[in-house]
Amino acid sequence: MLSLDLMYLLFLQGLRNAMGGALDEVFNSISKFAVDILPILPYLIFWCVDKSWGYRFITTLWSGEVVNGILKLTVCAYRPWIRSDQIEPAGDSKVAATGYSFPSGHSMVATTMYGTSAAMTKDSNRKLAIFCVIMILLTGFSRNFLGVHTPQDVFVGIFESVFLIIVIGHIGEKIKGKESLIDKLTFAGIPILAAVLLYIIFKPYPMDYIDGKLLVDPQVMMNDTFSACGGFAGLLLGSFIERHRIHYEIPFWSQKLPIMSCIGGALIFAWMQLFAPATVYLWFGAHWGRFIGKMIPVLFALTVYPKILRSVCGEKPAETASFIRMPQEKAVARTKTASRKKMQKAA
Repeated sequence: MLSLDLMYLLFLQGLRNAMGGALDEVFNSISKFAVDILPILPYLIFWCVDKSWGYRFITTLWSGEVVNGILKLTVCAYRPWIRSDQIEPAGDSKVAATGYSFPSGHSMVATTMYGTSAAMTKDSNRKLAIFCVIMILLTGFSRNFLGVHTPQDVFVGIFESVFLIIVIGHIGEKIKGKESLIDKLTFAGIPILAAVLLYIIFKPYPMDYIDGKLLVDPQVMMNDTFSACGGFAGLLLGSFIERHRIHYEIPFWSQKLPIMSCIGGALIFAWMQLFAPATVYLWFGAHWGRFIGKMIPVLFALTVYPKILRSVCGEKPAETASFIRMPQEKAVARTKTASRKKMQKAA
């Protein structure tokens, strides 16, 4: 007898078949958007919106990827279609479903991106924050609807991201402006990453065979976690260089900033989707190729592109100072000016 989670997936599969696959590509697109497009968002935030929130986005994203990878390779849960041949994923969603099943990486990334966006905008734009929460739920449901994840996979994927968003946000507030403490945390990340890599390389994995063929190759399952560790390594090195050598300041005064940020995002997208698989993945092998392939764009985003933006956008003109003051400062200035005018009239 099938377990409840697989019965639920079969129920959704029946709905898909009854609708003739009318919604398959809709939910498949929601899933792909979460992992193919949204991971560009943290770098756009860093370059042109809010540097501290950019760091928070990037840290939460790669921390989530590492934690998700550790959980996947520890639990080693097989995908639903391996557990039961009655489960047939929709369309090409099976191709994008890499790694073991538990927890859901798509749900984790979607919750990290939409969840951090909701945290960032909850006070200034409540409607956008609510929309982000809805998209988290839709992305999670899409993984069930497409037949590639069980409900528990999705729930834990969402939970781990919510936990990290809260914890990293709290830590970020505590260490703000404390460069020596930030450096200590950065250096502490290096042995932690080394320990993660040693753990996933040398731990035992299930080696189940069917008709003499290995059911799931653990070497392939490690690829995503090597990618995650590479991205996190890029964050550690890139943030250290940026904080000590570059000191990036967002050039709000430049009209070139929006288009330049979009160009930077397009370059990172092209690298991850096209050039990395065609170069470093082949040159350095599946594991270390992915490690290097994910480390490069994070380093680029934190070190190289800020210098490009500074060069293209130019230095802050002195006359812009009055336009970038805080609203409170402007109000005080207006009050003082009005007071001076009254005094001059009275004299």
